[in-house]
Amino acid sequence: MTPYRPKIAVVTFLGSLDDHDAAWALAAMDAEAQLVWHAETELPRGTAAVVLPGGFSYGDYLRGGAIARFAPIMDAVIEFAAAGGLVLGICNGFQILCEAGLLPGVLIRNASLSFVCRDVVLRVERTDTAFTSRCERGQRLRIPIKHGYGNFTGDDELLAELERKHQIVLRYHGDNPNGSAFHIASVINENGNVMGMMPHPEHAVDRLLGSADGALILASLADAARERSAALI
Repeated sequence: MTPYRPKIAVVTFLGSLDDHDAAWALAAMDAEAQLVWHAETELPRGTAAVVLPGGFSYGDYLRGGAIARFAPIMDAVIEFAAAGGLVLGICNGFQILCEAGLLPGVLIRNASLSFVCRDVVLRVERTDTAFTSRCERGQRLRIPIKHGYGNFTGDDELLAELERKHQIVLRYHGDNPNGSAFHIASVINENGNVMGMMPHPEHAVDRLLGSADGALILASLADAARERSAALI
């Protein structure tokens, strides 16, 4: 029996690069991915989850995600998240979520002051989330990164709070490619329905590409979106 395919909206901003990649990868996880233009004011009817993809929205003028945060569709995304909807921000999408106040902290220029593009190893810190349910705690994932502003930081109080409330979901294992505080690669909000990550799971869903570890993240999201859709029917 074919599983129910939950509808996952993938937002396309001016300057998005990985929207079609994310949509393809989600479809491979038995989800119905629907591209949504940034100028829309509503999410598609029946949306079970939202993905903000990687790229350089609005050319990263001012700073990554600073302008995209004011795109018309973001009001709908913020409302969706406030109602408990699942939202995943990847790379530039992570930056947008931080700028919009849906996630704590900020992403600044890499400590090396250079663009980094390579595979990294991540350590899974939590598996009790909608985004990591298919992972095992402590599991190592190999997923690529490609960013110039991926250095996650915040003041000492915020970083301590993230540790205390277990909001760090993924950490860089071994090599810290951008200088992120506490090797942070991914954080989640307190309610557990909004997560941002700098690595690109959509580029690691087939072993022919070097790794299929990203599929664990996207399949987890598809599972949770499927459950949310069933609950709303």
